[in-house]
Amino acid sequence: MCGFTGFIGETENAAQVLEEMMDRIVHRGPDSEGQFVEHGAALGFRRLSIIDLEAGTQPMFNEDEGLVLIFNGEIYNFQELREELVEKGHLFKTATDSEVILHGFEEYGKDIVHRLRGMFAFVIYDRTARKMFAARDPFGIKPFYYAGMDGTLLFGSEIKSFLPHPAFKKELNEHALLPYLTFQYPVSNETFFKGVFKLPAAHYMEYDKGRLTTTRYWTPEFNETDAPLTQLVEEIDEVVKESIHAHRISDVKVGSFLSSGVDSSYVASVLKPHQTFTVGFSDANFSEIDHAQILSNELGIENVSEVLDSVECFRELGKIQYMMDEPHSNPSIVPLYFLSRLASEQVTVVLSGEGADELFGGYDEYTASPALQKYRKLPSFIRKPLGRAALKLPDMRGRQLMIKGGLPVDEWFIGQAKIFEERDARALVRKPYRGGPGIATVVAPFYKKTKGQDPLNRMQLLDLQLWLTDDILLKADKMSMSHSIELRVPFLDKKVMEVAAKVPVRYRVNPKATKYAFRLASRKALPEVSANRKKIGFPVPIRNWIREDGYFNEILAMFKSDMAAQFFETEEMCRLLEEHRSGKVNNARKIWTMYMFLLWYDQYFVKETESAAQ
Repeated sequence: MCGFTGFIGETENAAQVLEEMMDRIVHRGPDSEGQFVEHGAALGFRRLSIIDLEAGTQPMFNEDEGLVLIFNGEIYNFQELREELVEKGHLFKTATDSEVILHGFEEYGKDIVHRLRGMFAFVIYDRTARKMFAARDPFGIKPFYYAGMDGTLLFGSEIKSFLPHPAFKKELNEHALLPYLTFQYPVSNETFFKGVFKLPAAHYMEYDKGRLTTTRYWTPEFNETDAPLTQLVEEIDEVVKESIHAHRISDVKVGSFLSSGVDSSYVASVLKPHQTFTVGFSDANFSEIDHAQILSNELGIENVSEVLDSVECFRELGKIQYMMDEPHSNPSIVPLYFLSRLASEQVTVVLSGEGADELFGGYDEYTASPALQKYRKLPSFIRKPLGRAALKLPDMRGRQLMIKGGLPVDEWFIGQAKIFEERDARALVRKPYRGGPGIATVVAPFYKKTKGQDPLNRMQLLDLQLWLTDDILLKADKMSMSHSIELRVPFLDKKVMEVAAKVPVRYRVNPKATKYAFRLASRKALPEVSANRKKIGFPVPIRNWIREDGYFNEILAMFKSDMAAQFFETEEMCRLLEEHRSGKVNNARKIWTMYMFLLWYDQYFVKETESAAQ
């Protein structure tokens, strides 16, 4: 696991500029560094040593040194690919997975992306043709950013690495704020920094003579079979165990994150690491420590846990937002940051359970409550107009029932978070920030590809390409790498996806359970109580914190600041805050989402600017 940054374009003192860019991401690779600078191209690398500790330095060259590679991630089938390439005459200098990508590109060209099993973001620069090829893994586990500014292409694992480059123009993307207030995370390919883009998951990029093109090379889909449940359960268990085994390859210590849920419990029970890691808060409703310790004891594994302190959590919020690169208000970022810190004291690699919900149907939003099931028995000619009318109503009891019960899924489901209604977000932000894409604009491209499919398929495929990539995996990468540890997600594997795609809707979600077939498979490794237990998903007591005088006053001061007034109708912000404090309503997520944006802006456009001016 590493980090890289670089640029293509004539730059004065290129090596020095590249070094400064690399310094911004030293947390991603504290073990070593490397540079390649030639004819206007500069590739910088920071390494966290995992495999072949002595010989895995990058940038890495092929046999004739015509190609140069920088790579972040892990390739889990690199050994079999290496054997294949050796048979074809390729000569290897190291035992790393990095070199397999390089020789694989020599042999297969851009089609190498179809042969890689793992998580990756990489750049290959052709020194003779002076062109670049880059790619990102199918699920978007590893990040990749790029920007074309003043005739220079910038690229890297984190946006903050662009800041030292003289061509980089730091400017807020005014269209990013509006959708963020609804989704809680950045949803557009153009980031919160104007002109800086994400290379989408499952895409590769080519850059030649100033021309940049991106191409999608894979799209997730479900292809249900009529296989009996027993067979599917067996296949799930076999592929999960095989994937976990493949993901454990390492020359350093490997641990496992562990919550109370079936996903991380399944991973830990198969992996059987020396240690599992868990954090929580003192309130039992916001902690999974007890359940994690029980399972660890049953497995004979040491569980390392920590009860988090709210004072320290608040103190680190600014740094957390800085590490995220863009504002992100999923509260689970906070415990994940401290969980990564805890694990980094003992191990360099951890496995975690992200992705099982999206692949196998694990979210409560995928199910219909008894009330909703009953409501849907009414004739559609009654439900549909009521659903349309409910869209225009303020938040009130029964509104969501009418919407979900009367309208097709593509008109109400946007993923696992919805903070502000779009109309409320538009009323909250000042005029320059009202031009961002609306909800329909964001989700329409995904729903267009799944028209006519089962509603559950449509929800899962939306989550797989939007929520999973830009919320779950983004925070997993940034929070783990902020403490220099590699986080691996064995459920997000191409072989696991092949099996998950075969599971019929009725075996994913039914009246008995979400992730039904997956839970049955997990029983082959877990006690039944653990297989059936619902996770609480890194709960954070923000609603309680905001009502405490110290934190309330801290947030209020930020909401009343001149900085806040640039973006928001501050009277409305303060009203939401006061209303929450009184206990009338729970506005915690709305308050948190606004507050995280302001903390992020303060880090990058106030403190960063002041630091650069000194």
